[in-house]
Amino acid sequence: MKKIIYILFIWFAYSLSVGAQEKLRLSLQRTIALANDSSLEAFRTENMYLAGYWEYRTYRANRLPSLKLNMTPAQYNRDFTKRYDSENNVDVYRSQRNFYAYGNLAIQQNFDLTGGTFFLDTELAYLRSFGGSKATQYTSVPIRLGYSQSLVGYNAFKWERKIEPLKYEKVKKEFIYNTENVSEKATTYFFALAMAQVEYKLAKDEVASSDTLYKMGMQRHRIASISQADLLTLKLDHINARNRLQNAAIAIKRAMFSLASFLNMPKDTEIELDLPGRPRDMVIPVDEALVYARENNPDFLELKQNILEAERNVDKTKKESRFNASINASIGYNQSANTFNDVYHKPMRQELVAVSVSIPLVDWGVRKGKYNMARNNLNVVKTSAQQEEISIEEEVTMTVNDFNIQQSLIISAEEAMELSIMAYNETRQRFVIGKTDINSLTLSLNRQQEAQRNYISALQNYWFNYYKIRKLTLHDFETGISLSEKMELGF
Repeated sequence: MKKIIYILFIWFAYSLSVGAQEKLRLSLQRTIALANDSSLEAFRTENMYLAGYWEYRTYRANRLPSLKLNMTPAQYNRDFTKRYDSENNVDVYRSQRNFYAYGNLAIQQNFDLTGGTFFLDTELAYLRSFGGSKATQYTSVPIRLGYSQSLVGYNAFKWERKIEPLKYEKVKKEFIYNTENVSEKATTYFFALAMAQVEYKLAKDEVASSDTLYKMGMQRHRIASISQADLLTLKLDHINARNRLQNAAIAIKRAMFSLASFLNMPKDTEIELDLPGRPRDMVIPVDEALVYARENNPDFLELKQNILEAERNVDKTKKESRFNASINASIGYNQSANTFNDVYHKPMRQELVAVSVSIPLVDWGVRKGKYNMARNNLNVVKTSAQQEEISIEEEVTMTVNDFNIQQSLIISAEEAMELSIMAYNETRQRFVIGKTDINSLTLSLNRQQEAQRNYISALQNYWFNYYKIRKLTLHDFETGISLSEKMELGF
């Protein structure tokens, strides 16, 4: 009785495990949709875009007025300090104790055109002295308007206005580019599993066929219709077919595991694929693809960004190699008093104008060397950009040409597959009735299997090139809509 209960328990647990295994049927479009929604690659792509988005938001925020509160709420000080004794004409150390508090509220606005900064602020300070001479004092600046400017120096704000919008545009294009890259990878995993499933089906059919032919061969060998060598060949084909079936079963598990992992699904998910049919005829002009690539490809935007950053470094080192001069000016009011009520009473006018100059006299060519390095680096960046542009254009051209050719290859591969199946069935029937030999049958079977592999490979190359073109141009040639416009419209 216990043994029966144990067997029932094992059977029930096995049934639950089999039922718990997820089964999923996927088309190519469904696979791509899941990849762009749930895969780790898609999560990484989204967070890369958000990082660039917030970097641009920070840049835009820096262009707006900023309000800042600077405070020293409490500062207590007790120490000995050196003082001058005028009666005895000597310096003496005296003990002092005081309490200090300070607050400043300021509005700042950067001025991109000149690289300067305007500010409007107000401040209040309190000082309380203890010890032999007790005293309380307030000081205030009710209002002060100021401006600071480097007269001949490097203007970082001007270069930020050129570079930061370009960087954000590149970030948006990179997001679409990486999304299409996920689609491209999903296509690769999809067809890897499709090829593995085809190989497994071919192996199963071959095992069944070779088993039937071997049994028939044994019967015909008994009546001396085929030779011993042909019988041994049939047996060898059957053994090899079983070995290939085992290898195909291992390969299909690996391909299924890889696709499930890429889609961020449970690793034991059982996946069945629906192969896409023959795509509709679509010819993409190479010149049109190159135009969209130059407009949308983030690699082109990155090349522009690299050149601008190199030009910025040349401008910076060039101006830093000269003398530096800056001006700080402010106008406002201030007052000091022993009571808080008087500290804002009849404030006095406060004015400040300061010009500072720094002139390098001897630096042994350090600044000149930095300038020459930046200028040479700019030349290198421009040359590298030209080479990279040629490489991208070559990749676009070759991919478009391959895509246009693949459509005719799919048609011929499909026709070859149908003919190979018909030829194999005919050869197999002829072998059964003894009108052909084993070599012809084996050759026909190999041709049929190769034709089916070629058809899957042609489909894979077509869709791989299709999504690669979308990635390189960020344009949907099927609908004629830019992928950037789709993103902005929320499609």
